[in-house]
Parts: sequence; C-alpha cells; structure tokens
Amino acid sequence: MAELFEHTSIGSMSLPNRFVRSATWEGLADKDGSVTGRLIEMMIELVKGEVGLIISSYAFVSPEGQSSPGQLAVYDDRLLPGLREMAHAVHSAGGKMALQLVHGGCSSNPELSGLESVGPSVLSTCRQASREDISAIISAFARAAGRAKQAGFDAVQIHAAHGFLLSQFLSPAFNKRKDEYGGELDNRARLVLEVVRSVRETVGPEYPVLIKLNSEDFLEGGMTREEAVRVAGMLVNASINAIELSGGTVASPEKFMPVRPGKLKTPEQEVYYREAAMLFKQKVTIPLMLVGGIRSYGVAEALVQNGIADYISMSRPLICEPSLIKRWRKGDRRAAECVSDNACFAPASDGRGIYCVTMAKKRGVAHQ
Repeated sequence: MAELFEHTSIGSMSLPNRFVRSATWEGLADKDGSVTGRLIEMMIELVKGEVGLIISSYAFVSPEGQSSPGQLAVYDDRLLPGLREMAHAVHSAGGKMALQLVHGGCSSNPELSGLESVGPSVLSTCRQASREDISAIISAFARAAGRAKQAGFDAVQIHAAHGFLLSQFLSPAFNKRKDEYGGELDNRARLVLEVVRSVRETVGPEYPVLIKLNSEDFLEGGMTREEAVRVAGMLVNASINAIELSGGTVASPEKFMPVRPGKLKTPEQEVYYREAAMLFKQKVTIPLMLVGGIRSYGVAEALVQNGIADYISMSRPLICEPSLIKRWRKGDRRAAECVSDNACFAPASDGRGIYCVTMAKKRGVAHQ
C-alpha cells in the first residue's frame, strides 16, 4: 500500500515523499522576470518544510506570454544565472525542484509586455495565432525547457491548464479554429502534443517532463472530463512522465475557478477533482498528482492509499504554512490552517509578493 512518507521516483527523479508544492504566481520576480533573493528564500523555506517536490512559479516562455506582474521568466539566456542560483539553493538545502513553463495566450497582459497577445482564436483580448506564431511558441517552450535543465532544475512542468494558451487550444470554448489546430479533439490537442515532443527532443529521454492538465473547464462549451482523459492518454504516448490534475479557467464561474474561495470546513468538502482523478486512474498508468482543495492529512493519506492519486499537490496551504508537511510528519495531523480566502494574492498584485495575509495578521507580522 502506498504511503505519504515514502521515497518514490518519477522518471529519473527520486523524491522523499508524495507531497508536491503546486506552482503559483508568487509575484516576487524582478520586472524583467529574473529571479530575486526573496523568491529563493521562499523556495528554501519550502524545502525546510519538507515538501517533496517544489514546482516553482509559472515562468513565461516568451515575452508576449507574460500575464502577471512579478512573474518569473525563462525566455532568454540572460535569465540563466538567477535560475541556476535558485535551483542550486534548493539542492543545497536538500530539496527537489521543477520549473513550470507557461504561455498566457489570451490571458497575457499587453500592458506588461508591450506586445500583442495571441491565442487560438480572435477574442477581445487577443488575435488568432498564425502558423508562424504557433511554430515560434513551440520553439519557445522547447528552449525554455532546455534552459531549465541547463540551470539545474530536476524537471519541467508544462502548464496546459487554467485557461492559459495550451489550455485555450484544448478548449472548444476558446478554440474556434477551422484548421488542423481546431475542431475535433485530435486537432485541439495538436499544439500541446507538439510542445511536449519538442520539449522532449530538447531535454532528452531521461529528463522528467510533467504536465498540468484540466480535468474539465467548467465552462459552457469547454473541454469535458471525458475529453481530458483522452488527452491524458495522448500525453502518455508522447512521453510525459506525470500529470498534475486540476480544473477550471480564469473565465469559469468563481465556484469552479482553480483557486476557489471559501473555507473547507469538513473533510467531505475537500478534493475538488476526486471523481475526475478516479476516472483518470482507470485509464492512465503514469503518476497522477492531484491538486485542489486538499487540506487534511487523513484525506491526503486516503487518496494515496486508495490509489486515487499518487502525489498530493497543494499551493495555498503551503503559502499559509510552508512547514505543513514537516508538521504532519512529526505527528501533528491537524488540518492545514489555510482558509482559502485568496487574500494571499493581493500583496502579489501590488508588488509585495504572495504571502498569507490572514496568518500574518494572526501573528502580528507586518510585510513590506
């Protein structure tokens, strides 16, 4: 029977436990997207908290793909020294780290980049990507993955969820194309698969390549759970080493957004995508990371022991309590203190970087 605190491996990457820090927007990168000391400090704190695998940030792979201020970047070789310093710091502290790669697509912010946003189809916020744009985006993901490997990260994760570019191509709610990248699911999945194959060619057969995928979009006309399972099968055939299962988009109703507000008061309210994970595990044999609404040790343990998930991913609980995993390992099995109020994103928006506002108030700590 699988246990939370046991050594496992994903491809060539060995991990000390089954807990994953799911990537988020920290808002701590410099204006040009380069690594800062504060971002490194946050990563080291997670290592000290005994998180098995840290997935950092959501690093944009090309300038027009930036969606948030203070967002980490991986689009240019000049960013390598900072990325290398961060990976080295994590390793020196005894941790493992993957870098998440993303293009914002129609969710990109032209005011930040000064460049026009591109997406699968014409929307009010972007123009339709041409074949030349698509080719450039594929190359950008591959080069970004190469930089991550060169910088010393243990793995990369391709972000194909939450309504960013690759998710937009997968979703018929966003993708209205009539060419080979639109229409039937095989066509809508084409860009994601081409990105995965290009990344694999760049990093080689042994380097772990992960992906974050929506279980469904929770949008009228969006990607369904059944389609997502089919995409997962395609990704396995394209050499993905693990899938992190999430759901929702930035355009979904608030109660179905990836970062849903509202305290989870009982274990029964936890695990947003339990049924989807059970369906995925029936069809997909590679490791499944499950994120979304997991707050209790007993819930996490049951998910792993019952074979519903292979790894437990969390983001907001680890913003609130970076030492949560260590606390659980030492025997304090109280649920995470995170109340899911999303107040942690406000300081990231105004340049202070993400932190748990509620916990800071409770402890009387002032953040600058």
